[in-house]
Amino acid sequence: MKRQALYSGSRRTAHAPPAGTRPGSDAPGFQSPAAPLPAPGPRFGRIRAFAARHAGLLRILGGAVCAALIGAGYLWWQPRPYTLTQEDIDAAVLHTLRNKTLPSRAAKAADIVRPSVVRVRGFGEPPQPKGKQKAKPKRRGGKSGKAAPGNSQAKDKSDPPGLEELSVGSGVVIVDSGVVLTNLHVVAGAKRLRVTFHDGMESDADLVSLHPENDLAVIKAREIPDDLPAATLGSASRLRPGDEVVAVGFPFGIGPSVSSGVVSGLNREFRSPEGDRVLTQLIQFDAAANPGSSGGPLVTMQGEVVGIVTAILNPTESRTFVGIGFAVTIAVAGRAVGMHPF
Repeated sequence: MKRQALYSGSRRTAHAPPAGTRPGSDAPGFQSPAAPLPAPGPRFGRIRAFAARHAGLLRILGGAVCAALIGAGYLWWQPRPYTLTQEDIDAAVLHTLRNKTLPSRAAKAADIVRPSVVRVRGFGEPPQPKGKQKAKPKRRGGKSGKAAPGNSQAKDKSDPPGLEELSVGSGVVIVDSGVVLTNLHVVAGAKRLRVTFHDGMESDADLVSLHPENDLAVIKAREIPDDLPAATLGSASRLRPGDEVVAVGFPFGIGPSVSSGVVSGLNREFRSPEGDRVLTQLIQFDAAANPGSSGGPLVTMQGEVVGIVTAILNPTESRTFVGIGFAVTIAVAGRAVGMHPF
C-alpha cells in the first residue's frame, strides 16, 4: 500500500474564496485589507490652517515657554537665602567687640570738630619795664588762666616783626568764609591777630565785633584753606548733667588738644577774677581746660558745638584747671553775634 506523504514540496497557492463569500468574511484563509482612515473633520482642519498661518509665532511662544520652564527649574534648585536671627546678630557684635578695638566716642566727636578749630594769637608791643622792675609776664589765655608760666613755644618765623605775642587762645570757625568765634579776652588789646588752621596754614585776621557782656569776639581770617569746614552748631537745651562732652583747643598754645569729661551743671554764673563782669547761663563742665583753651568749642558726642570755653575756676594764684570749667552756650553766643538760631 502506498504511504501518504507528510510534507508536500509543491508551492501552496492561495485559493479564492468560495463563491458568494464577501471580503472581510470569516472564511478560512482570507485576509481582509486594512480599512481606510476617516477623513479629518472641519475643526481639525481649522487648527491645521491656523498653525500653518502662525507657525513663526508659535515657535517663538514655544521657545519662551521652554525658557520660562528652564528658569523656573534653575530658581527652584537654588539654595534658599538664610534669614538672620537676633542670636546671629548678637554673636557677630560680640565677635567684633572681642577682636577689634573701636574708637572712643570722644575721639569720634573730636575728629568731627577738629578741622574747624583754630589757634588765635594776639600780638602787641612788648611791655617796657620801668626802672629796675621786671616786665610783666605775658597774658596767655585770659580768663582761662593769666600769666602762664613761660612761653611754651619758640617764636615762629611768621610772627610779626617788632611785636610780641601777648595772648594765645582758641577759636572755632562758624562760617566757612573764615568767620571765627572766640573770647574777647583772647583778642583784647592786640594790635595784630593771627590764626592757625588745622592744616597748619596761618593768616592775619581782622576784628569784626566785640561782645563784652558775654566775653565774646568775632574775627575773620584774611586767607583761608581750601574747603574750610564750619563747625556744626547745636543747642544746649538738650544737655543734662552727666552728658559727655569734649573740649578742643590750644592750652598753653599746644594743640589742638582734646580733653573729655561730663556736663557738671547748667545755668551757672561766673565772676571774673577782676570782678568787673558777671557771666550768666553758663555750662559747667569738668573736661580739662587751661590757659589757651579759651574760645575753643565744647562739643557733644555727636560732634555738635554747644558752648564756647570761657573760664576756669581756681581760687589759687596758679589759675590752672582744678576740675571746674565754664562755657558760654552757643545760643547766647548766637544772639550776641547776630546768628540766631543755630
